[in-house]
Amino acid sequence: MSSTFLLCSLILPAAFVLDWLMGDPRWKYHPIRIMGKAIQVLEPRFRALSPNQVLSGGLFALSLIIGTFCVTLILTRLFWTVSAPAGFVIETILVYFCISAKDLEKSAILVYRLLIEKNMEKAQKALSLIVGRDTDQLSEEAVSRGCVETVAENLVDGVIAPLFFAALGGAPLALAYKMTNTLDSMVGYKNEKYRHFGKASARIDDAANYIPARMSVPLIALASKILTGTGLRAYQTAKNEGCHHTSPNAGYSEAAFAGAFSIRLGGPAHYQGKLVEKPYIGPDSGKVRPGHIKKACDLMMLSSFLALLFLGGVAAVIRCWC
Repeated sequence: MSSTFLLCSLILPAAFVLDWLMGDPRWKYHPIRIMGKAIQVLEPRFRALSPNQVLSGGLFALSLIIGTFCVTLILTRLFWTVSAPAGFVIETILVYFCISAKDLEKSAILVYRLLIEKNMEKAQKALSLIVGRDTDQLSEEAVSRGCVETVAENLVDGVIAPLFFAALGGAPLALAYKMTNTLDSMVGYKNEKYRHFGKASARIDDAANYIPARMSVPLIALASKILTGTGLRAYQTAKNEGCHHTSPNAGYSEAAFAGAFSIRLGGPAHYQGKLVEKPYIGPDSGKVRPGHIKKACDLMMLSSFLALLFLGGVAAVIRCWC
C-alpha cells in the first residue's frame, strides 16, 4: 500500500475530525464566503447577458460551479505535485470547509437551551439564524419543530452530500457541490426576482442532492436503531412520507427523523410575511417538544459518523481502482 493511497484514504476522516473538534471557522477567506461574494458580484453581469433570464441564470450557475471545480482541481493538483503530505493537507482542509455538523449541532443546542430557560424571544431569534421562515411569532412547539426540521435537512446538505461528493471526486467535487448549494441558498427562490434567473440553480441543487437525500434514510434508520430502537419506524416513515414535501429531497431525512421520534414535522409556515402551505410529515398526535432538539442532534451526529464510515470506504475503493 503506497503512502499516497494511505493519505488519500485519510482525507475524509481527517476533515470530519477537524469539523468535530473546531467547527466551522469564522474566517474572512472561508471558501463559502468567497463563493457568496462571487455570486453577488457576478449576478448583475450575467443578468445583462440576455433578456432570457432562464438562459442567463443557467450560464451563471454553470460558470460558477464549473469554475469552482476547475480552480480547486488546479490548486490541489499543484499541492500533490509538490508532495503527497502537502496534497493531503490542502485536500483535508478544503473538505473540512465543506462539512458543518458541529456548527449545526451548536446552533440547534443553543435554541434548545433558550427554550428550556423559557426565553422565547431569544429562542425565536436564534432559530431565525438557521432557518428561512419567519420566527418572531412561533410558539414553543413551532420553534422546536423548525429546529428539528433544519437539523434533519442540513444533515444532508451540510454533511452527507459534501462527504458523498468528496468520496467521488475529492475536494474539487465537494467544493463544486458547495457552490451549487450556495447558489440555491442565494438565488434559488421562487419569488419575482429569482423565479426565472434562479431556476437553473435550484434545479441543479435538486439534482445534486437526489442521491445523498435518499442515502440519508438507511443511515438515519441505522442510527435510530442504535440510539432508540426505532430504526424500522424511521425507515418506513421516510419510505411512505418522504415524498410529501415541497422539496424533492428534504422530505426524506425529515420523515426519517419524524419516524424515529414519533413526531409531526412540516406544515404551513410564513416566509417573508407570506403563508406557504406545506404538508405535515409524521403522526398527527406527535407533538414536538424542546427535548426532541437534543435527540435530533444526537441522531444527526451518529448518522454523520455512519456516513463517514460508509463513504470513507467508497473513497478508498475508488482510489484503488484509479
